[in-house]
Amino acid sequence: MDAVVTPVGGHAPAAGGLARAALRYVEQTSASAVQVYVSNPRGWALAAGDAKQDEAFLKGCADQGVTAYIHAALLVNLGSPTEATVERSIATLEHALRRGRDIGARGVVFHAGSAVDAKHAETAFSTVRRVLLPVLDRAEREGLPPLLVEPSAGGGRSLASRVEHLAEYLAAVDHHPHLGVCFDTCHAWAAGHDLATPGGMTATLDALVAAAGPDRLRLIHANDSKDTCGSLRDRHETLGQGTIGAPAFAELLAHPAARGVPLIVETPGGPDSASHAADIALLRGSLP
Repeated sequence: MDAVVTPVGGHAPAAGGLARAALRYVEQTSASAVQVYVSNPRGWALAAGDAKQDEAFLKGCADQGVTAYIHAALLVNLGSPTEATVERSIATLEHALRRGRDIGARGVVFHAGSAVDAKHAETAFSTVRRVLLPVLDRAEREGLPPLLVEPSAGGGRSLASRVEHLAEYLAAVDHHPHLGVCFDTCHAWAAGHDLATPGGMTATLDALVAAAGPDRLRLIHANDSKDTCGSLRDRHETLGQGTIGAPAFAELLAHPAARGVPLIVETPGGPDSASHAADIALLRGSLP
């Protein structure tokens, strides 16, 4: 089997200039992949970006062989019963896709969202279909990055938390080829997938492939957890220091579905601490 290079990195800062902050992070952590926000992660304000910083970031990533991703704002919810929220969510995704093209991003991650209330649960996927299909068609036609749906930690009438739920989400948009999957280990653990028991990670990834199809997994968020399995709590922990444990990540990397899929850590710490560099080194050392 030919050797496959797996990019490994983390969520990088962008404050003070995308290239300035994110490329410094790359240098400090030895990352070969980065994920960034290009707008306020907890608000609807959309920044235009700085052309010089974009150009420098694009060149820096190319020169250093770094694979880049964007994480859309955390407020995005395409299944919301509130039309204003849906409209703002679409505007945020379209902004992130355009910014992704500017900086050479390989994908834009967004959370699967929630139906919010029981009354809307039966029609939430029709809303997803109505608003997401045109975005996917346009992004594919215009050469924008693919969107990557990320299952949540569960609770609150989530549209996708367990990996099996991806089947219905993808079916809602006719399994559009421009929609991939981002798998977050902490989210899966919180949603009830026992990743810590030997074989648990393998079974979860098998279930993901069965639900989403082969080659749909495009990005992995490798995060340990502060909480117990099935807690529905999304609290990340340093790899090997949480309740999932380091052996599960070695099992993750041994799975055929994860072969060559870029890895991003979103664990506590950052460029000014040794924790992200240690997490990246742990994953890189666990690659088969």
